[in-house]
Amino acid sequence: MVERIGIIGGGIVGIAVARALSSSGDFEVTVLEKEARLAAHQTGHNSGVVHAGLYYQPGSLKAELCSRGREMTRDYCLERGLPYREVGKLVVALSEDELGRLDDIQQRASTNQVPGLRRLSAEEMREVEPNVAGVAAVHSPHTAVVDYAAITECMAGDVRANGGSILLHQEVTAISTTGGVTTVSTTSGTHTFDRLLVCAGLQSDILAKMVGASPSPKILPFRGEYWSMSAESAPMIKGMIYPVPDPRFPFLGVHFTRGVYDDVHVGPNAVPALAREGYSWGKISFKDTFESLAWPGAGVLAKNHWLMGVREVSASLLKPLYYKQAQSFVPALKSSHLESKTAAGVRAQAWNKDGSLLDDFAVDQVGSVTLLRNAPSPAATSAMAIADYVLKNFMKIATR
Repeated sequence: MVERIGIIGGGIVGIAVARALSSSGDFEVTVLEKEARLAAHQTGHNSGVVHAGLYYQPGSLKAELCSRGREMTRDYCLERGLPYREVGKLVVALSEDELGRLDDIQQRASTNQVPGLRRLSAEEMREVEPNVAGVAAVHSPHTAVVDYAAITECMAGDVRANGGSILLHQEVTAISTTGGVTTVSTTSGTHTFDRLLVCAGLQSDILAKMVGASPSPKILPFRGEYWSMSAESAPMIKGMIYPVPDPRFPFLGVHFTRGVYDDVHVGPNAVPALAREGYSWGKISFKDTFESLAWPGAGVLAKNHWLMGVREVSASLLKPLYYKQAQSFVPALKSSHLESKTAAGVRAQAWNKDGSLLDDFAVDQVGSVTLLRNAPSPAATSAMAIADYVLKNFMKIATR
């Protein structure tokens, strides 16, 4: 008897899981997506970077799955004729004070076997990015950019070709398990499965609650806003320019990225969103905001990170402050070069009851339901590797 497997979530991770399952021919696979299209949230609102693994704690799931996922993403794009451009990344120390943290990044990246990694002097890094400021940098020449929404749609085509179903307009309202059968109720109907995987990003904790999982970790939505550079100023940036990250925060800071279609954007920042899908200040959910404020760890998080919060919110509301952050890396940048704000993204960041932000990927199992609880960046890079990991370790299904 063919096993019926349901997948909630039509982002790149959910579709990668569906593709891995459907390719075996042993399962009846159905994806339920609440929106009218796939890749509508985190997958379709990120910078398109294929991360090489510079930042992640050696031995962590992020480090392991990012490395494998990068190779799988590259191979898939080349096989399917999807755009894949290795534009390279500079992680730049602006001052001597940041050299110790740059050393840490270099050591971590070397341990993670980031390909082609080099330490550059100030003169050498300006051979890569002529307009960059700073005293030293780490260069990752194989860091690439892609179109993750296009990859998701291509993999969805594979799912359908393998006999799987992808159903849109399927917002989940209830999940129950009785007698080994899991029933998922949606706004468009009812579906029954033998096993269920939840890859729901911004909604992952809500769906975890439906199946009786722990309420922790909870999703705290952070909005990242981008500015696009004008066509005449875009040639100032050849690839990517990133700051040395602050280890106290899970965010990388404002940076420059040349996209796969040659657009150049600056950002993102990181401001608390006032709704799970709050892509602008005008999108407010009092329910989402109240639940975040009522979470036991909210006070600790605010106490530890209030200064960062004030800085990020101020830069969001005042363009000159955002511009100054960017100009510190590219002194020739003018305010007029930041032409318009592009569509923002919302990061589904998981946090614990003690106020700590969960750094690694996290997966839970409740009976026949597998829950991907935390999958922020580099989840898009890692999607195919995450799929294999979940199927092998939580569903005991052999993968390629």
